[in-house]
Amino acid sequence: MKQIGVGLIGFGTVGAGVVEALQRNGAVLAERTGVLPVLRGIADIDIERDRGVKVDPALLTRDALSVIRNPEVRIVVELVGGTTIAKTFILEALRLGKTVITANKALLAEQGAEILAASAASGADVWFEASVAGGIPIIRVLRDGLVANRITALYGILNGTCNYILTRMEREQMTFDHALKEAQAAGYAEADPGLDIDGYDTAHKAAILASLAYGVRVPMERVFVEGIRGLAKVDIEHARSLGYRVKLLAVIKNERGVVDIRVHPTLVPVEHMLASVMGVFNAVVVDGDVVGQTVYYGRGAGRMPTASAVVSDIAEASRTLAVENRVARPAPYRGGELAYLDIGDVISRYYLRLSLADKPGVLGVVATELGRNNISLASVLQKEPHTSGRAVPVVVLTHPARERDVTTALRALEEMQAIGTKSVRLRIEDLGIEKNA
Repeated sequence: MKQIGVGLIGFGTVGAGVVEALQRNGAVLAERTGVLPVLRGIADIDIERDRGVKVDPALLTRDALSVIRNPEVRIVVELVGGTTIAKTFILEALRLGKTVITANKALLAEQGAEILAASAASGADVWFEASVAGGIPIIRVLRDGLVANRITALYGILNGTCNYILTRMEREQMTFDHALKEAQAAGYAEADPGLDIDGYDTAHKAAILASLAYGVRVPMERVFVEGIRGLAKVDIEHARSLGYRVKLLAVIKNERGVVDIRVHPTLVPVEHMLASVMGVFNAVVVDGDVVGQTVYYGRGAGRMPTASAVVSDIAEASRTLAVENRVARPAPYRGGELAYLDIGDVISRYYLRLSLADKPGVLGVVATELGRNNISLASVLQKEPHTSGRAVPVVVLTHPARERDVTTALRALEEMQAIGTKSVRLRIEDLGIEKNA
């Protein structure tokens, strides 16, 4: 049986899961691929802590470069995270011609061009299945499974922390702050949850998926990002009563060669499969011009789901390296630039919660100003009973309208003091389902 040496850099939660998976199913991998991946070194700052897996102490070191430079190591697995020392380790491995496997979404999204240039220069492959959606093999789907398709749209629930918070807000009528604290207590949210709840974790993943879908690296500044921080419980309730659920959604569309990439809280029809994705689970919907719509669902994070994705890359990379006179995989991104749709030009349906001044004729003023900005109303609902002398909360659903027009109209209404400054705007994605609200 042919063996391939593997070096693991980062022995944290996922790294320990990788070791466990290799120990549990190494023989199965060898059976299925004809190659046995063998750990030749494990590097971490802390080599004393119990990870729940037994390893030969001789494999453990604090010197990551010694593992990378070990001539018996042909595959380097980087699970350190971050965009500094991890990048150094990856570039050194590639310089030495070693295959790299990483789960580092931030590094790939922000500095992927340099990583892939180093890969091309050395002829060594970079594999990154675990960088998006944990155990869901969405990277391989885009690179291989749907290679015959032009990707027209992709929608993703890509952050388990946010999906857990939104699920708890709906099911238990919790406030955002209460649901966040519960997520932190359960270990689903970090002490500093900003990367998740402000949408940037999802944006990193969206940039990677868009780059794969269209073959051109998408810079992070081209991704519009809006998180769920402070989302009001009342909007979750209103959305549900109107036949929608609120999800933090990555939206990627290619319309006539212009690419729209954004991340924001989104109303999704309850009858669509994405609306049923609850808790810490992730899901991705891909529309291909040949296959139509396909859906991928599973655990998007955690020790073993992410380890499953890493080990799948180890298996595929091992099989590739075992082939004599192999040809390096084509780079996932070609050169060139995409045309991007500015957020102001996005056309969407909208959910608007307006706090109307308690004055006669104000609703007519609102309707007139919206109409002046080409915004057609689908429905107007006063969700709370009217109380004299106070602002009146009204929920408006629009027909498709341009984002810039909605912004202009809301600003004009605020200046006229027809509405309060705390108006809420959420976008609606019907995902191919016609709504007649």
